[in-house]
Parts: sequence; C-alpha cells; structure tokens
Amino acid sequence: MKITGIELFTVPPRWLFLKISTDEGISGWGEPIVEGRAATTAAAVNELSEYLIGRDPNDIEDIWQVLYRGGFYRGGALAMSAIAGIDQALWDIKGKRYGVPIYQLMGGAVRHSIRVYSWIGGDRPQDIAESAKKAVAQGFSALKMNATEELMYLDTPGKIDLAAERAAAVRDAVGPDVSFAMDFHGRVHRPMAKVLARALEPHQLLFIEEPVLSENYEAIRDIVNTASIPIALGERLFSRWDFKRILAEGLVDVIQPDLSHAGGITE
Repeated sequence: MKITGIELFTVPPRWLFLKISTDEGISGWGEPIVEGRAATTAAAVNELSEYLIGRDPNDIEDIWQVLYRGGFYRGGALAMSAIAGIDQALWDIKGKRYGVPIYQLMGGAVRHSIRVYSWIGGDRPQDIAESAKKAVAQGFSALKMNATEELMYLDTPGKIDLAAERAAAVRDAVGPDVSFAMDFHGRVHRPMAKVLARALEPHQLLFIEEPVLSENYEAIRDIVNTASIPIALGERLFSRWDFKRILAEGLVDVIQPDLSHAGGITE
C-alpha cells in the first residue's frame, strides 16, 4: 500500500480537515488545525506532504518520527498540529485496512462508557443557572463554563464577586450531585488568579482550567499552593516534552492534551 494523494478541506469559520488517499482505494481523515490559523496550518501540511507521497501508510511510527525530527525546528502549535492531522489519517487508514476500530489496534478497550461534560454559557448568574438546568435535564452530570472576562493584572473586587456569584448560581441550580468546572482560558494574571481561585473554593468545583497560561510554571505552582481546587490544563501544550515539567513537578491534577494539537494519536 502506498500514499498517493493528500487533500485539504477548509471549513469556515476556522476548521481544516485532511484526507490521505492510497493506491488500494482506502483513505483516511484527520483534523490538522490551529484554530484561527487554518491557512497557516494548511501550508505546514503541504510542506510535509512531499515526504508522504509514495510512503507505506502502515509505517505510522517511522513517519511520525521523520516528520518531527526531520526539521531543524521542532514542536510548537503549527508543526505539531500538522503532524497530528497526518497521524490521525494514517491511523484511520490502518483501522479501515484491518476492519477494526483504532482502539483495538492499541490494545483494546479499557472502558465501555465515559463521562462527558456540557459547555454552558451566560454572562449573568440567572442566565448561567438556566443553562445549567437545561444541560442537566439533557442527562449531563458534569458542566463547564467560563470563569471570568479578561482581568487586569490587579483588578476590582467586583469582578471577583461576579465570578463567584455565577459559580454560586450554578451550584444552587444543580445541587451537590452535579460537577462543574470553570475555564480561565489563561486570560488571568497570577495575582488575580490566586484571588479568584480562593473565591471559588466554597462552590466545590470539579477543576479550574488554565488559571494562567500553561508555560507560566511558577505561577501555576503559586496557585497550587494557594487553593485546593484541582487544576487542569494542556490544550496549549503540544508534545510529551511540553508536558514533561508539568508532570514531573506535579503542577496539575488533570492534563488535557488535544488530539489535533499534540502530535495526534501516536504522541
């Protein structure tokens, strides 16, 4: 089996999909995307595609290593997302060739169901509470929501109070048997992140996500030492080497590698 073609499909407003075709008529699909940078990611995929034509798509590990190590500059959002989409498509081809789901090729299932959460929106406490109730009525037992708007390096108590009020409204709406998390999106600086984490503690959150940007290791450690809420991050880390320090130093409780950013299924 040989790779014969690579096609890219841009889907507005911000998605990019990849199709790899083979001489045996089997094709695989992947999603190589950096949100908001679809054209740039497509250029990265096109630069890698010259190596892929004529290769055996079954050699997934070898292809991954060459794509990663073949350039002088390694890692980063664009390169790893391009590799991720290619890697997904290669695994898709292998699964179709052998007629099994990819998880069977990786050792089989370890569970038959998984708990998922629903994203909920609403700027005012009453609105976010209604969104939470609707999600729970649909069968979700876990939710996630924005924590706050962007905060200044040092900001007002009113913004902290509003975030806490929204958390309180959700907890009151869903009760103690539903979990919910709050996503900071890395938009809060360390001083206010510490204040906000402490303010949210009474509401028993499932976790807070990206309280600061993922590369701010020292700030993450400060927040860990400040509050007891579990911390999650990882969608802006792109390889095992990016995660290495986070894991080695025990800085977070939940890691969130993105399959389309962190090198794909192989990584």
